[in-house]
Amino acid sequence: MKKKIIENAKTLSYALIIALIIRSFFFQPFYIPSSSMEPNLLIGDRLFVSKYSYGYSQHSFPFSPKIFSKRILSSIPERGDVIVFKTPSDNRTDYIKRLIGLPGDTVQIIDKNLYINNEIVKKKKIEVLEKINCGNQLLDVNFFEETLPNGVKHIVAYRTDGTMVNSDKFIVPENNYFFMGDNRDCSRDSRFLSSVGYVKFNNLVGKARLIFFSNDVNKGSFYKFWKWSESFRIKRFFSKII
Repeated sequence: MKKKIIENAKTLSYALIIALIIRSFFFQPFYIPSSSMEPNLLIGDRLFVSKYSYGYSQHSFPFSPKIFSKRILSSIPERGDVIVFKTPSDNRTDYIKRLIGLPGDTVQIIDKNLYINNEIVKKKKIEVLEKINCGNQLLDVNFFEETLPNGVKHIVAYRTDGTMVNSDKFIVPENNYFFMGDNRDCSRDSRFLSSVGYVKFNNLVGKARLIFFSNDVNKGSFYKFWKWSESFRIKRFFSKII
């Protein structure tokens, strides 16, 4: 009996070590709790983030141990990447946003249009008067296909009324990045310098790659199997994040 307990304990320990290695160096699952990245990421999406995409920092590991001060095996992120990062305000909370501004860039909103380095970011209206989540509210929005300076295209949502008309000019410091949510009028991101602001390279956790599971929490939880046909978003399973 004692031998069996020891063997089971060893098996469990090996499994935990393997899981820790995979989570720290390869892929980590994340859950989307807010609507700031709609329509591309929905509340209830579960996704895999690749930890190796930009190299490794202290935030690549559980509890962010201070084992080294700089990134190792680093690789530079590309504009348009959807990235999980630790918020600069506490170096603990995970946020997921889209990379808009690179080090040295200027970012500004003028007359409801996004400008990067004084050039307007092209956007093409694709849908009008859709509903989108913002906390407990439903907003009327227009959807646009936005094309970043490097050619990356993605969908963004702007509310039909009350959208941000103008902003300050943000100058991204060296070794920092500027992020925005795709749900532009329902996202606390780098535009809010007191709570998020510019994000240091070391704070990047990884690149969002794949939605492996999605459940509409308003229609039923995972444990209510009799509602799976209503709550599971089957079409989102194993879909690539762009």
